[in-house]
Order: sequence, then structure tokens, then C-alpha cells
Amino acid sequence: MSGVHLPTLIGVLLVLALGSAALAPRSRTADGFFRGWSEGGTAPGVLTLTLSQVTTWIFARSLLNAGILGYFFGIAGVLAYTAYYGSFLTGWLITDHLRFRHGAVSVQTFLHDRFGRSGALCFNVLVSLRLLSEVFANLLVVGIVFSAAGGAAQTWAIVAVAAVTLAYSMTGGLRASLRTDVFQMLLLVGLLLALVVIMASHAQFEASALLGSSPEFTSPGWILLAVALLQVLSYPLHDPVMMDRGFLAERETTRRSFIHAFWIASLCILAFGSLGVFAGLHAGEDGELLVTLERLMGPGAMLALAIALVISAASTMDSVFSSVSKLVIVDMGAAQPTARNGRVAMLAACLGGLLLVLFGTDDLFAAVAVSGTASLFLTPIIVFCILGGRQVARWSLLTSFLAAMVGSVLYFLEDSGYIAWIGEATGLEHSYSKLLLVTMAILIVGFLSFWLGLRSEGEAGSRQPRSAS
Repeated sequence: MSGVHLPTLIGVLLVLALGSAALAPRSRTADGFFRGWSEGGTAPGVLTLTLSQVTTWIFARSLLNAGILGYFFGIAGVLAYTAYYGSFLTGWLITDHLRFRHGAVSVQTFLHDRFGRSGALCFNVLVSLRLLSEVFANLLVVGIVFSAAGGAAQTWAIVAVAAVTLAYSMTGGLRASLRTDVFQMLLLVGLLLALVVIMASHAQFEASALLGSSPEFTSPGWILLAVALLQVLSYPLHDPVMMDRGFLAERETTRRSFIHAFWIASLCILAFGSLGVFAGLHAGEDGELLVTLERLMGPGAMLALAIALVISAASTMDSVFSSVSKLVIVDMGAAQPTARNGRVAMLAACLGGLLLVLFGTDDLFAAVAVSGTASLFLTPIIVFCILGGRQVARWSLLTSFLAAMVGSVLYFLEDSGYIAWIGEATGLEHSYSKLLLVTMAILIVGFLSFWLGLRSEGEAGSRQPRSAS
């Protein structure tokens, strides 16, 4: 982002970092560190949960993805990405059934009860991949923001954002994440509104052009929308950041927070995606979203965009760090559930993400291409077990898990250009068409295996649920 005045950006981010650190409370209890409760034992309210849900799901990567999809595929690409935010509705449905129908205190306890250790293990492998990839992807966006600095300065910017976020996350765990999420979300909404106003007041802006930017229904954007609708049921279950927030408060508070988070987040993604559509309509010979936006909207808008991206990266990472600590220490039982052990887990996740950024791939999509498709093994679990209350054989889960992992790795290799098996076998050319085919194949194998593995005796939903608060 060459048009951004780096000293100004660094100064603004320093102020925001100090503000986040000042707001972050120190958690002295396990409930505060791992469950986000106050020192008095009070669960977070609707406003806190809602804003926390929104800001942790509007990742820096998500903002760029929405903009890039709009840039290349028009409004269809933006709608496709927005469809994934229906995960707030399906996520609420899933957590509500887990807590108040099945009495589960976490996703892992439910899977262990139904499928034994192998069920929890498959899930933990998937969510570990998801969490690590989120640290990587958001730090990579920070690198893109500071790309103009280049070399050591860019590297130090990545390390600095990671270190500051880790520092206040280690202070208060999930409680600190919830508190700072509210502050960061309000700033993010203000920046997004400013960017939309700048776009709407531009001499070349036409709302009708944005709405008509994907006239062909064979557009890759519409194909991706079909993929999103197929994945939106399983997608929230493999995101521990969302699932953790579904187990914090009482039932009505949780329901309202998920519903409000759905429409607020969807509007934010639509707004940012529209920037991409606008840029794409006037791209000329640029070929890159950020280059076109800089030419159209000027340095002031690019500064606001850079700040928004770094804020969203930090707000996502602090939630990821708190989810990592809960996953490793509480859900996996790797150590005693103390704040000290939670901080060690956070540090390990931060170092892992930094290593991937500094010594691994520089492809923003590479590390996250696998998890969304791999999460499809959870779809039959949701339909048959969580919503349907049925008992299913363990081999069904393992078959579905294997199909999802093979399919996701196959798509990743195909999309990265290492192989061309799908294209040669089917004649499909665009990666989203291949992704739709892989998605359908995984779901067919998963549903078939669960149907064959149904147990006629014992309805899982017949047990009385334990108290869930």
C-alpha cells in the first residue's frame, strides 16, 4: 500500500494499541481467562457478545477477500462471501441444540460422547488447523499493509502487531478479548462508514452499475455462492472462536447476540465488498484491488483502509489466542486449567503463526484453503446427530472425515497448480467449479456413510440435558 503515509499509520496504530492494552482487564480466575466472565462471575451481555462476534468474524483476511471477489467477479462475488456470514444463524442453531437439547458443555464433549476419542480427535485436528491459519493469514495482511516499507521494516511491523496483540491477550484471556473487541468494533464500523461515504460521493460511482456487475449466471461468483450455501451449515462448527462465544451466556442472550451479529456483519462485508466492485468497474489496466482503490479514492481513504485492516487483524488474533488457550488447556486437557498455562498456549500459537508468515508461503489463501472444505465432514454430524438426535456408528464419522480431508487437500493441490487431475477428468477450468464438485462429492460420501451407519436403537436426544449456563 504505497500511498499510505507510514509515520501517520504507525502513530495511529500506536495510540490504538495503547488504548486496547489499557482496556484489557487482568483475569485472575479460570472462568475469567477461559470463559470471559467478570471477577464477580457475571457472563457477558448481548451488546458485548454481539460486537465481539462481529469483529472477530470480520477478519482482515475477510475484508480483503470480500473486496477481491467484488473486484474480479462483481456483486456475485460479494454475495457469495456474505453468504458465509449466515454461519451466525446456523452457529446459533448448533450451539442451542448442543447446550439445551444434548446438555453438552463443549463441542468436544458431545463428539466424545457420540464417537469416543476418535470423534474429539478428528475435530481437534481440524480446529487446530483453523486457528493456526487465522494467525498466519491476519499477520500476512499486516505485511501487505506495510509492504511499502519493505525488508526488515515490514517484518518488524508484523512482529510488533503480533507482540502487542499477544501481550494484552495474555493479560486477560477471553475476558480481555471481549472487552477490546467492543472498542475495536466501534472503530472498525466508523472506518467502514467513512470509506463507503468516500466511494458513494465519487464522481464515477453508480449504484446501478454495482448491482448489475455480474450479469452472467455462469460467473465464478455465482458458483462460489452455491459453494457457500453448501458449506454454511458446517462452517461455524469448525470455528472455535464462534463456538466458544455460544457457550458463555444464558440462552436468550446467546440467541440475540448471534442474530444481531448476523445482520451487522453481513452489512459490513457487503459494504467493504462494494468497494471492490466499484474498483473493479474502473480497474483499467491496474489488475490489483489496492492499486485501483488508491488511484480512485486517494491517500486519505487508503490510510483509513490500512487502519481498518490492522484493527481487524488484531481483533481476530486476540480472539484466536483466547480460543487456542481454551482448546489446548480446557478442551484437550493438555494441562491444568490455569491462566498461566493458557498464556503458554497463546505464546505457542503466536510463534507458530509468525513462523508460517516469515518462513512459509506468502499466498494469502494458501493456509486457509483447506479448513473450510475439510469442515464438510461435520455436516452429516450436524444433520444426523446434533439436529436429528440420532446415534451413528463411529466408522461413519471416520469415513466422512477421511473423505473431507482427501477432498480438501486434492482441491488445494489442484488450485495451487501442483496437479491437474480434476480439470483433466471433468473438463472444468475455474477453481470455483472444481471446488463445487469437490464439495458435493464430500457431502455425498458423508451423508451416505452416516445413513448406512445409523443405529436404530437409542435416540441421542432422549437424554435429559445437563444444566447449561
